[in-house]
Amino acid sequence: MRKINKTIIWTMLLCIVLGAVIVLAGQWTLHKTSSTEFCLSCHTMQAPYEEYTGSVHFQNQKGIRAECADCHIPEGGLDYLVAKLRASKDVYHQFITKKIDTPEKFEEHRLEMAQTVWAQLKASDSATCRSCHSMDAMDLAAQSADAQKMHKMGIAEKQTCIDCHKGVAHFPPEIKMDDSALKGLEAQSASTPASATELYAVSNTALGKVRTSP
Repeated sequence: MRKINKTIIWTMLLCIVLGAVIVLAGQWTLHKTSSTEFCLSCHTMQAPYEEYTGSVHFQNQKGIRAECADCHIPEGGLDYLVAKLRASKDVYHQFITKKIDTPEKFEEHRLEMAQTVWAQLKASDSATCRSCHSMDAMDLAAQSADAQKMHKMGIAEKQTCIDCHKGVAHFPPEIKMDDSALKGLEAQSASTPASATELYAVSNTALGKVRTSP
């Protein structure tokens, strides 16, 4: 009976030690994979990093720097774990699918990735932004007239930070405009008869090239 009790005790102690090791190893891994250095271990992050170093979040008169995790990963709790799981897809697409493994491919998917981040910030009420910035702590009187106007409007309309502040640390994606209507007008203008007495410019036109009626 005594031998069985000792076995149970040693088994419990071993489980406790193993559990502690697993928890500590997990926390260490989560911390290390949240560092800016880890993010930069993927070469396709070099361009976003260079954009970030040119932003006020990297260098400013206050000497306060926001690292990658400060903006992209909530401080703790379930949201922290969810953000880490979501971030694993970037590693997956970098090394497995090769979807963003070159600067060219990264640019091709920049809009898609930006929209994903914007949606996450919108859903969390810009939680990572608010970990440093607080509307209650803002001295609106010290801001420019435009900033005061927009922040007062944001407060009144219950907007969140990302509604206005897209591209604060990285270049915004290039939005391709639908120019099919313009091309249609240009094609139609090419068939305008020389006898037409009323003309409309469909593009920038020098005044010297505009005919006037006698």
